[in-house]
Amino acid sequence: MQTPIPTAIESTAFDPTPQEFGVGARFTLSVMSDDYVQIILDALGQADPTGVDVTTGVVSTYVSGAEQDVLRYVSQVIAAAACTGAHVSAAVHLSRGCPGGVTCEIPDGGAALVSEVPTLEPAGVSCVADWALYPLADAGTARAGGDHMRDIYAAIDHARSTGVEVESDHYVTRLSGDLAQVLETIAAGWVLTGRTVQHVTTHATLSLNSPSAR
Repeated sequence: MQTPIPTAIESTAFDPTPQEFGVGARFTLSVMSDDYVQIILDALGQADPTGVDVTTGVVSTYVSGAEQDVLRYVSQVIAAAACTGAHVSAAVHLSRGCPGGVTCEIPDGGAALVSEVPTLEPAGVSCVADWALYPLADAGTARAGGDHMRDIYAAIDHARSTGVEVESDHYVTRLSGDLAQVLETIAAGWVLTGRTVQHVTTHATLSLNSPSAR
């Protein structure tokens, strides 16, 4: 029996833009190759930045915008690096909601932002990811009472319906499949939980072309 994801209640009182609500990603690429600098720079340059603001720092790259655009950009960067054949590891952190990197005016009783689950073109590269989801509002909102384990179990149940391989491990859920499908699954848990939880983050460590997987 699947754990139900609470149904969002439509509201016109709170309608921020994705940037105003703190929707974004931070990711770090690690490339096991002597040419790692060029591979990373080329991958960043090949991705389509339409609809997102991108800032690359000394540790990671920050991307803000609507969920669809953010996930498209992250997927394209990782895929471009992996298509070189190098072993690539990517640490991906997604966040949506206040408080966080932004501060926004929240209505009394809390609020959540209803968004569609991102869909991505197949990347053509296989991926294994260790994934964890963090609903950060146990007080709940007007749409649903707070229950972080309900939301985590619902996201895992949803993952099992997507076609990716799903396994449980210590502190994480392991997802295996095409890179785009894995990222879609991660984003689905994040977005669907975010329809009833004000602040949601999710973290995944992705491995592509790993010699240990052969």
